[in-house]
Amino acid sequence: MKKNIPEIEELVRLISKLPGLGPKSAKRIVLKLINNREELIKPLANILAQVYKNIVRCNICGNIKSSNSSCTFQTCSYSDKNYTQICVVENIADMWVIENSGIYKGYYHILGGTLSSSDNKKTDNLLIPSLVERVKKDTIDEVILATSATIEGQTTAHYIRDSLKDTKVKISKLAQGLPIGGEIEFLDDGTLVSAFKNRGPVVSD
Repeated sequence: MKKNIPEIEELVRLISKLPGLGPKSAKRIVLKLINNREELIKPLANILAQVYKNIVRCNICGNIKSSNSSCTFQTCSYSDKNYTQICVVENIADMWVIENSGIYKGYYHILGGTLSSSDNKKTDNLLIPSLVERVKKDTIDEVILATSATIEGQTTAHYIRDSLKDTKVKISKLAQGLPIGGEIEFLDDGTLVSAFKNRGPVVSD
């Protein structure tokens, strides 16, 4: 009878939670790690411990940063760049896709998720109050809503629009090229460039 090893089972279970991986892929990765414990497991364990200890989420822009330093990437107002636009995205992966396309130069605001009409997720967790504060505090002319064309993404966009209604900032959203139900993270550069160039104003219902 095959005897299970709890530590191995738990490691497989955790790795299988990573994007694009399932139990079979996780088992192969675990075997690779075990067979190369000095070259892989030891340094991986050390760097994971450092990341867990030192890497945090910026409570202003939502990007990741070192816990012992200010957020210096162009996502944040602490940047030495003087931008007048903020692009609002759902997650860091979305920001990376937009950044790699080269279509946008400005601040980013990473929500860390979306709102849904069926749950009670607090808006504070999505840093929406922080976004409003950034618009009021900084010289921001336009907020670009780059949330996905899903129900949750559109729900979040509407909530942000309502949250900013007392400010004078222009609010636009990505338009042509963004398919219904599409997620920013999986768009190709051509589609993303089209969506940015043809963005339109957000109008009230």
